[in-house]
Amino acid sequence: MNFHKATLILLLMLCNAFVALAQTAADSLVIVTANWNTTPMGKGILLREAEFTSLYGVPQHIAILEIKPEQHRFDILVHSPKEETSSAARRSGAVAAINGSYFNIKQGTSVCYLRKDGVVIDTTATGVLSTVSTGAVRISKGKLDIIPWHKQNEKTCDLKEGSILSSGPLMLLDGKDCDLSACDRSFVRTKHPRSAVAVMKDGSIFLIAIAGRFAGKAEGINIPELTHLLRVLGAEKALNLDGGGSTTLWSASAPDNGVVNKLCDNNLYDNKGERKVANSLCVYE
Repeated sequence: MNFHKATLILLLMLCNAFVALAQTAADSLVIVTANWNTTPMGKGILLREAEFTSLYGVPQHIAILEIKPEQHRFDILVHSPKEETSSAARRSGAVAAINGSYFNIKQGTSVCYLRKDGVVIDTTATGVLSTVSTGAVRISKGKLDIIPWHKQNEKTCDLKEGSILSSGPLMLLDGKDCDLSACDRSFVRTKHPRSAVAVMKDGSIFLIAIAGRFAGKAEGINIPELTHLLRVLGAEKALNLDGGGSTTLWSASAPDNGVVNKLCDNNLYDNKGERKVANSLCVYE
């Protein structure tokens, strides 16, 4: 009897594993065969946008700005006081931008390590954020890279020029999935609107915004799913940024307010209702 129970449990486990693998294969096929709408957004920038009736089990809306780095420079823009990504980026002369890392909504300051030209502006808060802030955007002479990062690195960092902004979790490094076991489980597994930055195999930079919290239209994505999406698209390195109502992807060449993703704070499936944030990752010609 015990043997039969053990055999049945093993068969169920194998079936579940097969289903999980089949789902991943199915999602990969959906991604690579998707009808991506592509729109030039000025010199060396392309907007890719797609809606999916079912990706990772739910409807999705994904917007990506593909940037050729040899024609652009990157920088971290500090908003003081906090400001919408679109207005702060436009005022700074940027041609594209995405919201930055996590921040204190009431105080309007970053709660992740931020250093510019040798000056520490903010440090990483303890608690959930310290478990998920496992990577950082590093910008040197306008060139962007994604690096592993932990709170203990803040004590030894001596960068004199350029910028470092921590966020996370770090999802991909050298094309391989990063270990998420130490990250807060709820944060990693819950579907949300998400923002991310990725370095692709061909050297281009992707700024990614995935909509969420719209039942039946765009329900969001969790971190393992976002990792899989970016790996299928060809990312070598990928870092999650602040998400939820902060998720904002902007282009100076886009109409209206320049926002190209679906914002969720106004509960309408449109590009209105942008949240004020503490910093943004900006692109300049």
